[in-house]
Amino acid sequence: MLRIWFEQQWQIRGWAQCLLWPLSWLFALLACLRLACYRMGVFSSQAMPVPVVVVGNLSVGGVGKTPVVIHLAQHLRAAGYAPGILSRGYGGSATGEVTADSLPATFGDEPVLIARRSGCPVWVDASRVAAGHALLHAHPEINILICDDGLQHYALQRDFEIAVVQRPFGLGNRRLLPAGPLREPLRRLQSVDVVIESGEVPVTPVLETVSYHMRLQQGAWTSVADFLSETSTANLRAQPLVAIAGIGHPQRFFELLSTLGLQFDRHPLADHHHYTPADFQALIGKTLLMTEKDAVKCQHLGLSNAWFLPVSAELRPIGHDQSLVNFVIARLQQRTQHAKGSRNES
Repeated sequence: MLRIWFEQQWQIRGWAQCLLWPLSWLFALLACLRLACYRMGVFSSQAMPVPVVVVGNLSVGGVGKTPVVIHLAQHLRAAGYAPGILSRGYGGSATGEVTADSLPATFGDEPVLIARRSGCPVWVDASRVAAGHALLHAHPEINILICDDGLQHYALQRDFEIAVVQRPFGLGNRRLLPAGPLREPLRRLQSVDVVIESGEVPVTPVLETVSYHMRLQQGAWTSVADFLSETSTANLRAQPLVAIAGIGHPQRFFELLSTLGLQFDRHPLADHHHYTPADFQALIGKTLLMTEKDAVKCQHLGLSNAWFLPVSAELRPIGHDQSLVNFVIARLQQRTQHAKGSRNES
């Protein structure tokens, strides 16, 4: 209940923010001191032997990073690269390599989903530096690392930063924790290489930087039981439906279903919710709809009439015509050439 209250307050500016404002100033001070310590070398920051691309965000909660990570990994593979992916593995209990058959309870729901969809090696560890070294040791063919949700993980040096911004919920009242949803000031976006805006709202760049608008392209409704069988939206309309969403902003999934003309009961749950058979006892006889992130955690529960809607990121350039993967490759090549030139001069 406290989390729900905070999420509601983060979308407005009212009396609660006045009370929390001093704590936000303290949070901002600590965040600035932490960043300064990394820049001055007080805290160590390590580089990897291959380029590192970080995909992160400024706010707490889900903003759509996972589809971006999968999109980038798939397109880098198509361009001839061998990407590996690093993740914290939120909601899991172990560290190590994640495969398509790994259990979400062990490694977290998002790493398992990423491993299934990207086809790339994935390693989970709270220390992205340790994860990077371990993944490169296990897969020496990897020539580029994608760090999922590591914008504030300054212990890992990076060559390219992507910030995903979700409107309107991700920005909220644009204040820092705990008065707002932001983990860093909005001006932090001035230092990233790319801003990707998600959300079905009119897009205006947050700041003057290279920007893309992300739209989620829907796939076919797929069975949670076998991840193979498919059905149509038309078939679902005639059934008693319950929509389940254990993601950062469940209302986004519910709004998507509404746009498809579906009528359903809503069953929001906390992000990274750990599903058990008890969650579905009161839903017997209903047709269940869920996100793919929820489905990877429910596949082993024997749900006979449950379906998920896979989505893929479509990125539209804002004010330019270069695809994300081409921009990333070009920028990394420029920095490599610059580094070689500096070494030759010295």
